[in-house]
Amino acid sequence: MTEHFVDTHAHLDDARFDSDRAEVIKRAEEAGVKSIITVGCWNARQGFRGVPDMVRQYDSLRFALGVHPHDAKDAKEAKDPTPFDLIRKLAGEKAVYPVAIGETGLDYHYMNSPAEAQRACFISQIRLARELNLPLIVHSREAEEETVSILRREGAVNSGGVVHCFSGGLKMAEELLEMGFYISFTGAVTFPRADKTREVLKAVPVERILLETDCPYLAPLPHRGKRCEPSFVVETAKKIAEVKGLSVEDVARITTLNARTLFALERKSDQQAKIAYPIRNSLYLNITNRCTNFCTFCAKGSSYTVKGHYLRLASEPGFEEVINALDSNPSDYDEVVFCGFGEPLIRLELVKKVGLYLKKKGSRIRVDTDGLANLVHGRNVLAELKFLDCISVSLNAPDSETYQRIITTPFKDAAYPAILSFIKEARNHIPRVVATVVSVPGIDVRACRRVAEDELGVEFRVREYNEVG
Repeated sequence: MTEHFVDTHAHLDDARFDSDRAEVIKRAEEAGVKSIITVGCWNARQGFRGVPDMVRQYDSLRFALGVHPHDAKDAKEAKDPTPFDLIRKLAGEKAVYPVAIGETGLDYHYMNSPAEAQRACFISQIRLARELNLPLIVHSREAEEETVSILRREGAVNSGGVVHCFSGGLKMAEELLEMGFYISFTGAVTFPRADKTREVLKAVPVERILLETDCPYLAPLPHRGKRCEPSFVVETAKKIAEVKGLSVEDVARITTLNARTLFALERKSDQQAKIAYPIRNSLYLNITNRCTNFCTFCAKGSSYTVKGHYLRLASEPGFEEVINALDSNPSDYDEVVFCGFGEPLIRLELVKKVGLYLKKKGSRIRVDTDGLANLVHGRNVLAELKFLDCISVSLNAPDSETYQRIITTPFKDAAYPAILSFIKEARNHIPRVVATVVSVPGIDVRACRRVAEDELGVEFRVREYNEVG
């Protein structure tokens, strides 16, 4: 066997491995399992049970962190630091850091936590994944429709991810594939009565399949009934090869590439994300990865670089970090622009604090925004932005139907009218207001211009793909 495997979902922190964890990892390496993602699930008594410390001991281990739906009821009551605070902190580390958020999701089989608590915890972790630009590891049991609905509504397509230990039907699989998600199979695919799962396996492109053990659970044949361990993932690969008409080497090579692509398993680059970065004679400020929407034309899913600047933040900067990132006099630039990897007005208070500070230093200030800040914050925020010299708002469509066709927004029908209202109101507070549209094929740019200039009375600008500024 020359190809390597990745076990993308193990629970090596489980007490059943306490007596021989090193031997288990050694057996996995000898079987060709060169990388293992051990999933740390928080609980109120033990936290993350030392998963990051365990991973530090073994080169082949990476880890994910999340709150399992079973423990969702306790996460809301967690004292500082919350599990989400701990994840944010570790995500900024270079040596040992989470490669995914999870496992999270819905489990309506056991109902160890009330459904509402599960939903709230799931949504919080989707938003955290988007904030940190990490993929999701999703658990879904007897909650197929709601799992997919929440993933869609919360823009999980922006972060990507995998539904692990897949037990759903073909319809769920197809919807996940449409969102760009991966589907992961365990040793259960080898069970004699797993015909439904094997039918799904047949339909899923191998380029979207991941291997996992979910150990210590679900040992595949011929090990069924034993404690499962990462070396057993080879048996799952053999069954997948049989079902897909491939060699085991094919399955190993393809699923390993899939895992490396989704989880970025190589060590983090030493390249630091830029908080302040110049383009032409403007200075841009990158303060969040988070976005309100997911745009079909957005390049963030495939590239973290804009005009040669790497912008994927490991964590959100505070006021002092932003100010310290200004390695030149901002007033030397034509303008300072809040526009980076995410939607700046999600961090309204930071925009106000930094913007007012720079304004007093003599800088001209612009914000590039999706125009949904009033919905996000539940109030008219424009009166708080009077210090701006210019606001550039992404109109992107001549009507609501077109807007929702090219942009996935949690606000649905309310989004486009809110943007129009935001632009109109902006004229009362900010000297220069610009409506923009990205030249997506099929978009009626002239109709957009009419909305901007004739109906809203503001400037209009067309932006090319991936353009910033």
